[in-house]
Amino acid sequence: MPLPPNLAVYVIPIILVVFYLSKCIQVLNEYERAVVFRLGRLLATPKGPGLVLIFWPIDRMVRVSLRVVTLDVPPQDIITRDNVSVHVNAVVYFQVLDANKAIIAVEDFLFATSQMAQTTLRSVLGQQELDDLLSEREKLNMELQTILDRQTDAWGVKVTAVEIKKVDLPQEMQRAMARQAEAERERRAKVIGAEGEYQAAEKLVMAADMMAAHPMSMQMRYLQTLVEISAEKSSTIVFPFPMEMLRTFGQMTMGNRPPDTPPPPPPPPPNPPAVA
Repeated sequence: MPLPPNLAVYVIPIILVVFYLSKCIQVLNEYERAVVFRLGRLLATPKGPGLVLIFWPIDRMVRVSLRVVTLDVPPQDIITRDNVSVHVNAVVYFQVLDANKAIIAVEDFLFATSQMAQTTLRSVLGQQELDDLLSEREKLNMELQTILDRQTDAWGVKVTAVEIKKVDLPQEMQRAMARQAEAERERRAKVIGAEGEYQAAEKLVMAADMMAAHPMSMQMRYLQTLVEISAEKSSTIVFPFPMEMLRTFGQMTMGNRPPDTPPPPPPPPPNPPAVA
């Protein structure tokens, strides 16, 4: 059914106005900014968030997110300074601080940051030795973050953190490191055992000095040993022998010998055979 001529005159302009407003009125989220180009020239201040008015087709808007972006750096083949081939991957956290620079200073700041992270990862880790790469993770992360932040600052991008995720070593290197760790553990075990023997010897010397200063302690230790032997329910037969009696016999033996008795003379040497 065709529209009346008078109604069509009002409906068509309304439709055009609604279509134009849908192109001009944009809604930006809290984390988004609109970089506006008016007749090809950049407006000084980005627009947003909230309701934004764009004069289409004079203005052209580019949305930029200000949230932190998590960039996964693919595994890189790296040869360390001590000629060990490893595969290293990392993760980079960055965000856009200046939306205008992120659009006009570089064609694609996401791709550019990814490529910069890969090249920086290879160049920095290639100057390190394998031991430093495995043990100095925090130091290397800070160095990578500083270099990337300095290089991406001209793009309005702030690198907040860089973390090395995984270091893949060849099987031969893993076996060599396992043997090295085993040898190191054995060395530590021997050193600890030697230190234990040294400390035990020191304690024995202290115990001997104490028993020599207190003779009754030897008798008490002797009786304690008898109690321990009898508690084991073994077939061992023990005959207690008083230490005083043994000491008395020793004194009696020394007392029977005259104090000034000279030792017996040595036997004379044999006569040499006569020579004819």
